[in-house]
Amino acid sequence: MTLTLDLAFDLSDALDPALRVQVGAMADPDQAETLWGERLRDWLTALQAELPKALQAEGYSLGLQLVSDGEMAELNQSWRHRSGPTDVLAFAAQEGGPPLPPLQDSEAQLSPEWGAADLGDLELGDIVISLDTAAQQAIEADHSLEQEVLFLASHGLLHLLGWDHPDDASLKAMLARQERLLAR
Repeated sequence: MTLTLDLAFDLSDALDPALRVQVGAMADPDQAETLWGERLRDWLTALQAELPKALQAEGYSLGLQLVSDGEMAELNQSWRHRSGPTDVLAFAAQEGGPPLPPLQDSEAQLSPEWGAADLGDLELGDIVISLDTAAQQAIEADHSLEQEVLFLASHGLLHLLGWDHPDDASLKAMLARQERLLAR
């Protein structure tokens, strides 16, 4: 089965032009939506077998935004009541329902807010990545900005699909799942 993906990609005007160049095609308005769409569709396809039935769909819809630290700090304060920027935020569209069973073959836990999916395309929500923070973290991790942005996008996608990391064991399992996605 070939999954469909309706992706809304947005690149903030407030981003440092040097960072936009550094991340390359992933921030090029002419290429980014296609590039991200292919990557996210591949990850969703890889995750299908381990998702609860309520999250398995033929098509998905989600948003992906690359923003500045200033914009991320505003979102972080508004939604999480935390000062300053963070690297990635995931705004899940499927909140408010009963809990779903945990993902198979994983110690990571599904967030308790999840409800059942509608038929057809499933709206997952939005992933927001601070390109400024990603650039700092890429330097600290000694890898490219592109690698860091992909890492953060995979983390955000798993959160949209209900993964959570309330403890070290769950975080370790989630990070391991991200690494498998990134290796594809």
